[in-house]
Amino acid sequence: MSESDVVVEARGISKSFPGVKALDGVSLVLRRGRLTALLGENGAGKSTLMNILAGVLPPDEGTILLEGRPVRFASPREAHAAGIAMIFQELNLVPQLTVAENLFLGREPRTRFGLVDHARMNAEAARLLGQLDLDVPPTARVGELRVGQQQIVEIARALSARARVLIMDEPTSALTQHEVEVLYRIIADLKRQGVAIAYITHKLEELPHIADEVAVMRDGRMIGVAPLQALSPEDMIRMMVGRDLARARAGPGRPRGAEVLRVEDLSLRHPERPRDLLLDRVSFRVHRGEVLGIFGLMGAGRTELLETLFGLHPRTASGAVYLENRRVEIRSPVDAISLGLALAPEDRKAQGLVLDMSVLENTSLPSLPRLVRWGFVRRAAEQELVERLVTRFRVKTPSLGQRVRNLSGGNQQKVILARWLAMSPKVLLLDEPTRGIDVQAKREIYQWIDELAREGLAVIVVSSEMPEILTVSDRIVVLCEGRKTAEFLREQATEERLMEAALPRSHSGLPGASTPTGRWR
Repeated sequence: MSESDVVVEARGISKSFPGVKALDGVSLVLRRGRLTALLGENGAGKSTLMNILAGVLPPDEGTILLEGRPVRFASPREAHAAGIAMIFQELNLVPQLTVAENLFLGREPRTRFGLVDHARMNAEAARLLGQLDLDVPPTARVGELRVGQQQIVEIARALSARARVLIMDEPTSALTQHEVEVLYRIIADLKRQGVAIAYITHKLEELPHIADEVAVMRDGRMIGVAPLQALSPEDMIRMMVGRDLARARAGPGRPRGAEVLRVEDLSLRHPERPRDLLLDRVSFRVHRGEVLGIFGLMGAGRTELLETLFGLHPRTASGAVYLENRRVEIRSPVDAISLGLALAPEDRKAQGLVLDMSVLENTSLPSLPRLVRWGFVRRAAEQELVERLVTRFRVKTPSLGQRVRNLSGGNQQKVILARWLAMSPKVLLLDEPTRGIDVQAKREIYQWIDELAREGLAVIVVSSEMPEILTVSDRIVVLCEGRKTAEFLREQATEERLMEAALPRSHSGLPGASTPTGRWR
């Protein structure tokens, strides 16, 4: 490879925030027609480095070269105009606008009279959506789309800019397997067109499909860059965490106790199409000391199942819920919490945390009624409670007063788990508990799930990642289009059987249908 292949280069980039040095002299080269996978634990500095390349943040020190010329972007708009586009992990769309309006926001095509050319904009949007196999009209409002569909719209927006450099931050975290395969095809097309791609991911199984080079970061420093073929998965993990890690798996021989939760014929009507069911007579049970995995593809009803159990859809839900053999009515999250149910939602930033509150305030929030005396919070008791939980869950934070928005994704998830365990729940509901979380934090959460189950807690884990479900679960329920299609004991379950049960009957027998393994040795 020659110097002429280099599209963008970061040299000696440093960046500090209050209480933490996010980047310390980091250098990185992105080359034409090649994808560099950027790996590292949460908090390693990956997103900070990419945000600097994309003009979101200014560097404190260092230089960015674009086609060999020094550049300094004052805003994402300037970076975008220079040919650098970024797809953010946290969706950056306007829910009230249509798909087409989001795709061309700030650069709408105009008629000769200076008005927005909606016909041309919708036609171009339809072409991009067709390229990405997204079957939604360009006039649909983004807020009405599923999270995975919104992620595809983000990708389409970046593609519409015809960028020379494309940065992707965890782009597959909310995609179905079909959508992931479409993305891989688009990446291959972009590389053939000479686009330089930086791709942040925690999913090592993705790399054989897309990566040319691997760059590993740790604690704000670049640990190493090498061709994909030169590194094994074990090498990458060792570079990311600085040591060898045993493969995580649920511990053997966990005793199962009495039934805690039983769900019979749980159904949920679509809020706008009452004849359609998001859940259709789903039944299952879970016992003390047991982890029940819920697996399904996007749109299967996994999140809706947990939300319904937590009392978020009382008007459109039906069926029976029994807690410790007593039928209960859960009409609100307050009811759910009082009965001993706790939910860690998929979108932890929007639904699980108050981002501008501190670690201490977020962790103690649901426990405040127990900490109040004579109308005042007992601050010493609150501090003691939170310190104990933060220590147990190894939350990395400069202080309990740190705003929770400044923590990494893994540490934010730990705060949510700590918060609910302070309530001593009977059933813990975890929706995609490791989404956007690094390898080491995943292993810690798997260990805690096992630990909590051994302490007698009943745990329900929803995940779209088959290896994760197979790792943590004692039993696995599979959903497809709102229906329960299979149930397996851990020793009966394989990736092939889970995928067969998760695919709609009209698709599961199609030629060419495959189970994603994503492994290499």
